[in-house]
Parts: sequence; C-alpha cells; structure tokens
Amino acid sequence: MYVIPAIDILDKKVVRLREGKYDDKTVYNVSLEEMLEKYISYGTNFIHIIDLNGAKGDFSNQQYVLEAVKKLDIKVQYGGGIRSINKVKELLALGFHRVIVGTQAITDPTFLEKLSKEVCGQIQCSDQVVIAIDVLDEVIKYSGWMESSPVKLMDYIDRCTNLGFFRFLCTDIDKDGKLAGSGVELYKKLLDHKPFIKLIASGGVSSIKDLEDLKQIKCESAVVGKAIYEGKVTVEEIKQWNLQSLAAL
Repeated sequence: MYVIPAIDILDKKVVRLREGKYDDKTVYNVSLEEMLEKYISYGTNFIHIIDLNGAKGDFSNQQYVLEAVKKLDIKVQYGGGIRSINKVKELLALGFHRVIVGTQAITDPTFLEKLSKEVCGQIQCSDQVVIAIDVLDEVIKYSGWMESSPVKLMDYIDRCTNLGFFRFLCTDIDKDGKLAGSGVELYKKLLDHKPFIKLIASGGVSSIKDLEDLKQIKCESAVVGKAIYEGKVTVEEIKQWNLQSLAAL
C-alpha cells in the first residue's frame, strides 16, 4: 500500500478542513511550493492536491497550482470542482497524472458514460480518472459535502465499475480532519463488495498503525494530510513506508 501526501488549497493557502466544513479550517504557515519541495526532497514524487475553491465552482486557484507543479518532476492527483468532460481533458492535457471527479458523476447520470467513451476508454479509466466517493453514515455526499445523494453506495460502486472505472477515492467524512483513526470498517465493506477495485483511503489517518490497518484490508493507497502537518506522521516515515511497499512488489 502506497501513501500519498495530501495538500488542500483554499484561497492559495494550505489548509485542512474538519469534516469538510469551510468554517472549521486550520490554515498552515507554509506555501504550496514549500510543501511540494519538502516532499520531493524526501523522494516523494506523487502528491494529492485538492482545490477547495474549485469544489465550490471557483477556479481561481487552478493556475496557481499549475504554476507550482509544472516546475517540478512530480505526479499530481488533482481534484476540486471538475464537472465537465472538457475540464477533465484540459487537466490531463496540462499534465496532471490523475484527475478526480465527484459531484458531476453523481448528479449527471450520463457523465461517467460520456467520460468513459470520450476521454479514457474502459482499459485506461482506472489510471487516468479517480472516482471520489465522500461518505457519511454510508450516504454519498457531494457539492463540498453539502448535499446528499439518494443513490445507494454499493449501487454506485457497481455502476462505476460497469463503465470501466476501478479506482476510487473514498473519504469517510466522519473521520476526516479529526486524527482519530481511519474508516477501516467502511473501506472493508467496499472491498468485500468489490474486491478488485483500487481503493484510496482518505480521512482520519493519525499514525503508522492506521496505515497498517488499511494495508491489512488491502487498500491500494492512503491519502495523508493533517497527520503530516500536525507531526503525527513524518515525511521520513512516509518515505520509508513507500520504499518498503515498492520493494514488496
């Protein structure tokens, strides 16, 4: 299992939200450029970046992120308000390694089918596109976690995989930003339902023990953000973890 450091950007500042609430945020005294350079200096070349402005339809951060990323030899998994086929195409063309789609895939019944046909094709969808599933008490949330979907969680997983999408970023909202442990029970349910999906766990990781628990249930990778900023997990520990994971392949 690979660990992917996370950086959330709001108004060009590095932040972390608690349970996705914009009015309950921690702003860190570090720039996006400084965080990227720190990760690279420790040999990490794969970063998860979420544009929190974009999640609300404001793309004022996008150029800022792009300028920071394109200077560096780094792969980025990027998300935040990506709600059109053209935006997915644009971001992939700009060089983002993976693009995360969430709200549009839930609210527009035709979006994923069009995306599968027009952008990636069923063989490559899992490598280029990540389906975000933000979950609270097994209810799918969207639009910055402000709206609830009537679609059942497992039915949504089935629909995505039938269209060729196999990599999912699942955030357990109840765990997010609390440093109180990851949503292992939720992730295990998803993997029991569809063992072949590539599941990226997000939210709540506070220790190496949490990573070991996620590895045990066979998550493909885990996104870690606040635990790094708060010193619960160090960049050196992530480097060693990922080196061991690569050596075990």
